[in-house]
Amino acid sequence: MEINENNFERLGNYLQQTLNPDPEVRRPAERFIESIEVSQNYPLLCLHLIDRPQVDMTIRVAAAIAFKNFVKRNWGFHLDNDGPNKVSESDRSGIKSLIVPMMLKSPAAIQKQLSDAVSIIGKYDFPTKWPELMDEMIEKFATGDFHIINGVLQTAHSLFKRYRYEFKSQELWEEIKYVLDKMAKPLTELLQATLGLAEAHAGNKEALLVIYNSLVLVCKVFFSLNAQDLPEFFEDNMETWMKAFHGLLTVDVPCLKTDDDEDAGVLEHLRSQICENLCMYALKYDEEFGPYMPQFVTAVWELLVNTRIHTKYDSLVSNALRFLSTVAERSHYRHLFEDPNVLASICEKVIIPNMDFRVSDEELFEDNPEEYIRRDIEGSDVETRRRAACDLVKSLLQKFEAKIVEIFGQYLQVLLAKYAENTTNNWKAKDTAIYLVTSMASKGQTQKHGVTQTSELVPLPQFTQQQIIPELERADVNQLPVLKADALKFIMTFRTILGPQIIVATMPLVAKHLGATSVVVHTYAACTIDKILTMRGPDKQPIVTKEILSPLSAELIAGLFAAITVQGSNENEYIMKCIMRVLNTLQEASLPFMIVVLPRLTDILSTVAKNPSKPHFNHYLFETLSLSVKLVCKADPNAVSSFEEALFPVFQGILQQDVLEFMPYVFQMLSLFLEIREGKSNIPDTYLALFPCLLTPALWERPGNVTPLIRLLCAFVRQASTQISTDDKLNGVLGVFQKMIASKNNDHEGFYLLQNLLLYYPPEELGRSMRQIFSLLFQRLSSSKTTKFVRSFIVFLCLYSARVGPQALIQMIESIQAQMFGMVIERVFIPDINKVSGELEQKIVSVGITKLLCECPEMLAEPYVMYWPKLLQTVVQIFELPPDESAIDGDNFIEIEDVPGYQAAYSQLNFAQSKPVDPLQDVGNVRQYLVQNIGNLAQTNAGKVGTLIAALPADHQEALQKYCAQSGVQIA
Repeated sequence: MEINENNFERLGNYLQQTLNPDPEVRRPAERFIESIEVSQNYPLLCLHLIDRPQVDMTIRVAAAIAFKNFVKRNWGFHLDNDGPNKVSESDRSGIKSLIVPMMLKSPAAIQKQLSDAVSIIGKYDFPTKWPELMDEMIEKFATGDFHIINGVLQTAHSLFKRYRYEFKSQELWEEIKYVLDKMAKPLTELLQATLGLAEAHAGNKEALLVIYNSLVLVCKVFFSLNAQDLPEFFEDNMETWMKAFHGLLTVDVPCLKTDDDEDAGVLEHLRSQICENLCMYALKYDEEFGPYMPQFVTAVWELLVNTRIHTKYDSLVSNALRFLSTVAERSHYRHLFEDPNVLASICEKVIIPNMDFRVSDEELFEDNPEEYIRRDIEGSDVETRRRAACDLVKSLLQKFEAKIVEIFGQYLQVLLAKYAENTTNNWKAKDTAIYLVTSMASKGQTQKHGVTQTSELVPLPQFTQQQIIPELERADVNQLPVLKADALKFIMTFRTILGPQIIVATMPLVAKHLGATSVVVHTYAACTIDKILTMRGPDKQPIVTKEILSPLSAELIAGLFAAITVQGSNENEYIMKCIMRVLNTLQEASLPFMIVVLPRLTDILSTVAKNPSKPHFNHYLFETLSLSVKLVCKADPNAVSSFEEALFPVFQGILQQDVLEFMPYVFQMLSLFLEIREGKSNIPDTYLALFPCLLTPALWERPGNVTPLIRLLCAFVRQASTQISTDDKLNGVLGVFQKMIASKNNDHEGFYLLQNLLLYYPPEELGRSMRQIFSLLFQRLSSSKTTKFVRSFIVFLCLYSARVGPQALIQMIESIQAQMFGMVIERVFIPDINKVSGELEQKIVSVGITKLLCECPEMLAEPYVMYWPKLLQTVVQIFELPPDESAIDGDNFIEIEDVPGYQAAYSQLNFAQSKPVDPLQDVGNVRQYLVQNIGNLAQTNAGKVGTLIAALPADHQEALQKYCAQSGVQIA
């Protein structure tokens, strides 16, 4: 792409179309930009477009976002995916020369995007391939222009914030040391200069806003540079920094106080970040920070007491509370808290006020239920006052349990009495009481089981019966919705502690609340049912069986599908997950409801496919559909055609519209349909018409498509090999195999496809390509050998030996190069066969090697007879030893595929998984198979086999004798 006016105008038009809400306009524009982004000069074109003040601001911002996305997708692609380098060297150097100066002079909205792009480039190139970046940034500190300085600080923050969570490594230490040597002193000098300017401009609001924004960024960079370890420079200059932090926490700056109750101002952001920095020092550098601790405890305490309840202070208050929690957990600071008056004061002035349900919480509950739920039950409310106050209670309970329970016990009685006086108006008192009990009672908690350990001083069953159950028993499910939500959350949180009897008894009460109009209430009801249905007793069996659930099933299914029609819950992931869980618990008892369930699910899919926006909801929707298919087709396999009839039009729309998010799911479901048909009926023409499309190269470029597409391709190979052959499509399939084998990420998928071809494709036609297939595998083995590839390669060779024949295997390898099979035994089989893991894979290997040993005359003759005992030894080791987990030399490839179901942008459907197929079903006991075949061989080669076995180590010979005794076999 040339950098010219025509292309500027063209790119600007397409970027404008990507902002169009109409998917018919937006999607083609997005596809066009995706198609041109790998063209040379595209990123430079974006940068020049961003830099044009005459261009509309929305287009410039869209160009900045497109540029950042380009960098995100392509800059490190060749390093992360073992793929081609998608960014030319000229584009790389051009971007690096332009981006920093451009970012520093850009408006804030563009500056943010370019700063993110710098941090992504920095992740791959800094400092080794971009050494000039630090000097280029630091020299800007001297300009005195705070717009430029803040741009540099924002970039430094973006670049260094990964130090907060990266694993320790020598490479990371060296990078941080390089940064500290360059940055620590100028950053400290900038802090002091900026504080001096703040004093000089006291009362000048405009100047102070810019200055304090700089201080916020300085504090963020300080956090990142100190996150891994305490740097020597900052330890030596701790007095300077702590004095600055203390001053900024305690100084009064009236002109920076805002009237806005919702959004935090710069002063709140600064103090919040300082509290976060103090928390890190208290947690990690306790000894060095110790002398400053008392003055900061006092400063933070006073800050908390004097901070009001408005939302804008939430982040500040929660970080301040976290600091106090961190200090309270340290035994040697116990003296700061152990005075009963201090504890009572903390409870009264800090904890209780920050647990109260505020007007802003009530507005969030009613107007933005999704955000309320996200903060409250997803554990993402770490930034909320309530969570931070709860954590402080837990920290104090560790050291002062009896005293804290006594103090809060008094408050609890007051709160409950206040509620009892007027239940309609004083419900917030009970809300605080329930939260207080939850905070006091919870000691140990997991996502899977809820609270698993509680304080013995808090009588939970009694509180549940007296205060929680009555809220759920009220006739009107819409009365006092916040308390309903609290009661449901309480049952969910303490489900393990309350025990099966109470939990099962509450199920009808919980189910009733699916009918609540409040989104939060019916969501919590669905979430509670879901959690209860996953609970298991000591015998590992579900505590709620289909027999227990069946009487409630009609009410549950009706309630869940009614709830999903309520505005605000149309794409509610908790409800969809609960539907899935209920159907899975009911199993065949759910079949009578399918006549209602399936049309509803299909309608929902048709609607969300037009504009997918909720990934979790979409995933559970496809899970529920897959589960429904399995349940119905288990009872009647012919019903698969009804599902195809209902879902094919929707699937066709998804594929034609190129709905990226849904395509991996569609491929999985199509595979499921074909696997249900396997051996029962022929493939319908609709599938055969789809097959050529599956070979389109563009589909295979998207990592999320690879695994489900390979599975679908294999289903076609198993059931439609004749048609593939007739339509002359084998070369297309082998093209996919070649692409997979070339990739370290996907080579195992290539072997899975090859295994299916070997087992199901007409052998005569496949045989014509087999020498080329073997050549490709040997090329990959010599060019980039990884543990995963070698394991898969060994399994394939052994499957070839078992199914086609051991002599055919030797002939095939020898046709590539004479005497090559000996090298395979010596360099692949003997050193690495014991790296193969997995029951099925080990079976294939043991049978394949057994056939080589016993059905192949070449193995008993020179030059291969010398390997016979060693190969037998490897088979015995497969049976007797655990797999060898060591990596092959030079194999530093991180095998993300070993995590089941994981791949970037690919979500495996649990209910659409395929069952592993044993290609050697006729072999039952592999040990017996081995000794029977050796016994038969010994009869025709008297004496020779015995001599070869005698060359085995003694323990291997003993193992063989044991197999013989178990199988009633004698080796002559």
